[in-house]
Amino acid sequence: MRDTDTLTRLAGVIETRKPSAGGDPSTSYVARLLDKGPDSFLKKVGEEATEVVLAAKDLQAASGDEALARCRQNLVGEMADLWFHSLIALAYYDLTPAAVLAELARREGLSGLEEKALRKATQRAADDAVQASTHKPGA
Repeated sequence: MRDTDTLTRLAGVIETRKPSAGGDPSTSYVARLLDKGPDSFLKKVGEEATEVVLAAKDLQAASGDEALARCRQNLVGEMADLWFHSLIALAYYDLTPAAVLAELARREGLSGLEEKALRKATQRAADDAVQASTHKPGA
């Protein structure tokens, strides 16, 4: 079994929890988040991301085998929470883990600095095109 199978299965379960698929907000945490809309689940993504940072900082400061093991497990748990809520966000926007994995595969082998510079250049070009199309001569 591949690790991505777990993501795919979990994404499938989340799809069944969508209110439009019959998910009941009164009995399903996922359905409740989706029913409340983006502010609800995006807030959770932000909270979980912060908890990942805090858990990583705790791990960085930990000493002793027992503390290191506890902090490692805490970081894994917080990261799982972040991934879970991120999967909910993807589902809301009709995206799948496969889309994220495809983007990661696309970036594989690219220098992170080069990839970031390319994204900035692409965004600048798009911004310039918008500005040029809305510029009125003599205005």
